[in-house]
Amino acid sequence: MATRVESAARTRRALLDAASELLDAGGPDAVTLREVGNRAGVSRTAPYRHFADKEALLMALAAQAWTVVADSLAAIAGADVEPRAALRSALEALSDLGRTRPHLYRLMFAQPAADAIPAPVDEAAGRAQNVFLELVAAGTDVDDPRPYAGILTAAAHGLTDLDLSGHLPVEKWHADRHRLIELLIELLPSGRA
Repeated sequence: MATRVESAARTRRALLDAASELLDAGGPDAVTLREVGNRAGVSRTAPYRHFADKEALLMALAAQAWTVVADSLAAIAGADVEPRAALRSALEALSDLGRTRPHLYRLMFAQPAADAIPAPVDEAAGRAQNVFLELVAAGTDVDDPRPYAGILTAAAHGLTDLDLSGHLPVEKWHADRHRLIELLIELLPSGRA
């Protein structure tokens, strides 16, 4: 028999899964605590026992997504591949997330309504950024990788956003977002590998 803690954890997981499905299907406006509860098959009050409001639920989704990104980047960093190939894989993974789950991707980069990034989101995003900094440091020959990490992040984010909105046609630019990410990597100071 499951304990209350296990039951609460399963309910929270079901609520997050339901919210994630709703977000993917229709964006943040489609996510309501009532519909999340219905989709998760729990009582109407159950979502409120886990999340103070819709914003708290959305921020929990953002924190979860940043954790997945951080774990993915850590796996890339731990793989036995050439540093620039790892850096390219990291940028591709972030861009691919934007392409496959645009509502979640935008949520991850959105400013919360409370103007303060909740600690779980800040911690998970910070971990992802730290791993990305390690990848940039390994793939470049610079004293301070932070500005390069910033420009790479901004450029990959911009490429993804342009691609999502249809403003990155291959016929116009003679390159898709993958080739443009590759060009970004080529423009970096040479790596130590």
